[in-house]
Formats: sequence, C-alpha cells, structure tokens
Amino acid sequence: MPSPAAPSRLTVDLDALAANWRVLRAEAAGAEVAAVVKADGYGMGAAEVAARLWAEGARSFFTARVAGGVALRRSLGPDRPATIYVLDGCPEAAAPALLASGLTPVLNSLEQIAHWRADGLGRPCALHIDTGMNRLGLSMAETRALDRQGLNLILVMSHLACGPDPSQPLNRRQAERFAEMRALFPEVRASLANSSGAFMGPDFRFDMVRPGISLYGGGPQDRPDPRLKAVATFEAQILQVRDVAAGESVGYGARFVAEEPRRVAVVGVGYADGVLRSAWPGGGAWFEGDVRPFAGRLSMDLATIDVTGCDAARPGRWVELFGPNLMIDDAASAWGTLALELLTRIGPRAERIYLSR
Repeated sequence: MPSPAAPSRLTVDLDALAANWRVLRAEAAGAEVAAVVKADGYGMGAAEVAARLWAEGARSFFTARVAGGVALRRSLGPDRPATIYVLDGCPEAAAPALLASGLTPVLNSLEQIAHWRADGLGRPCALHIDTGMNRLGLSMAETRALDRQGLNLILVMSHLACGPDPSQPLNRRQAERFAEMRALFPEVRASLANSSGAFMGPDFRFDMVRPGISLYGGGPQDRPDPRLKAVATFEAQILQVRDVAAGESVGYGARFVAEEPRRVAVVGVGYADGVLRSAWPGGGAWFEGDVRPFAGRLSMDLATIDVTGCDAARPGRWVELFGPNLMIDDAASAWGTLALELLTRIGPRAERIYLSR
C-alpha cells in the first residue's frame, strides 16, 4: 500500500515490462534479447526488473558500472546464472571484482584488453568496436590488428549513434562497418542494436539486440509507440489548492502572472524528486482527464499546476507527471529532454511501488 507520508511515488508495472519484453522478442525474430538494466534498471530497480525478465526468459543483462554488475549478481543469486555484461569493461584494478562476481567485461580499449589478459585467466569477455560513435570501443584499425591470444571472446558489439532517426545515413554505415568487423570473428556472437536498432530490421539484429529504454516504455524513435506499454507512473500529491487573483504572480522570479483569476494546485514534487526546471513553461501533469499546465517555475520541493475549472482538485489527490495517461516520451518532449533522463532522474525519496499480477 502507498505510504501517506510520501508526497511523490513511482509505480513500476512489472506486467507492462514483461509485455514490452515480448514485443521486443517478437521484433528480434530469433535474435537473443538481452536486457539493459544499467542505472539501477533505468531507475526502476535493477533487482526487481531483472527478476521479472529472468522469469520471462532473459538470460543476458547489461550494466554500465562494475558495482552495478556486482549488485545484480547478488540480487539474482545462484539459482539464476545469468550472463552479466559490464559496459565499462575492465578499468584498471577492476578485474578482481569482475572475476569474483562472474561478470563479463565489454573490453573497450587495448589497455583494458591488457588488464584482462593479465588477470582474466581465460574467462569470458566481450569486445566493443567503435563503428562511428567515437565514444567507447576499439577503432576499426585496432580491431583488424588485434592479437586475440588469451582472450575468450563470447561477444563482439558496437553501438548506434543515431538509432532514433532511422533515416540517418550513419545507421547504415555503422551496420556495414560492423558487418565487416564481425567477419573477423566468425565464431563469436555479435550485437549492434539498442532499442532503436531492434526495430530497424534484419541488417541490424545480428545475434543479439540490447534494448534499454523501450523495455521501460520509451518509443524507439523518442516518441510514443503504441506497441509499448508505460512501465513507470510518476505521481505527486496535491498539498494545497489556492486562488490566485488577476495580476498576482506564482513561484520564483514571478515569471507566471495570472491574467485572470486562476486556481492553482501546489504539488509535493520538485528538483529533488527529479523534475527538471525546464518542465515549465511547456510541461504539465495529467489530472482528471486532461493535462494541466505548470503555473510558474518549479522549485526544489514543490510544483504549481493550473487547475482552474477543475473542482476535483483538493489536498490528498494525486497528479501524474508521466505514465499511462501522459506518456513518458510526450512528457520528455515538453520538458526539453528524453525519456532516458526523466526515468533516471527520479529521486530516491519518491516511494517505489511494484505491481504484478
């Protein structure tokens, strides 16, 4: 049951998560679907997310940090022997922690390869090849010249830079470059596609796809996709409702001035809960069948919402910042950002509630 003392809450619908998993598995058309659960499962709770996805058939998971992989191994336990990849790879002095928890580093540089070759004792590893993002990964020249001695490679991977825009020519160039590099490792499984790439057809699937945001309800093109369900519902409680006379201002900086009498709900959510300052003037919250716009700048702990003409607004009622009524991609667009940032910014003081039949 929700706590009456928490003015903000995040409800995680694990059944919706499972439904999104099944959509992605169908789209993968036989390629393995590995779940990306970095950043504590995109803020949803990596332990809870991974446990449900394991029950759905997931056997491979990706974290970003070594510590995230260690925590995930602990939460899954010995009865769920998943392959856990660590995208940071093997930074200096990280090999003992990787080995102790049976983690698979995604090696990103020649230096990391040297660390793993010295300490990894032939244990499984993955190789990240940069095909055009210029972030992590070996260059194509380094990959061609790579000495594989002592490396037990089980996966080669790359990452799309422009996946949300399928028409971007770089997507095709990256797929072609990756196919060229993959040919150097014919016996090793290959992975290129993230959430966006998973929906881009057979040339991007290879042996494994690695969805992240689309597992949690974000569309592969940064807009709502009717095939995907909302997993996260972020809500806040109305603390007070007040009348604002014409000519009066609301909030810091007096930037919102009522041109006519308005009714404003003061809601217990703000920067400390993960709501961005940029949420005003474009954003709002869903309440009683409509999106009610923010009225003035948000503050550290409070937001104000224009509920003029809505008699149902009163202390104790909840408004939806994003969820099944206000889809996360739409909220993110109004706040000037992406669904990824909205999910991963939700603060720890928001109560977590998990739903599953």
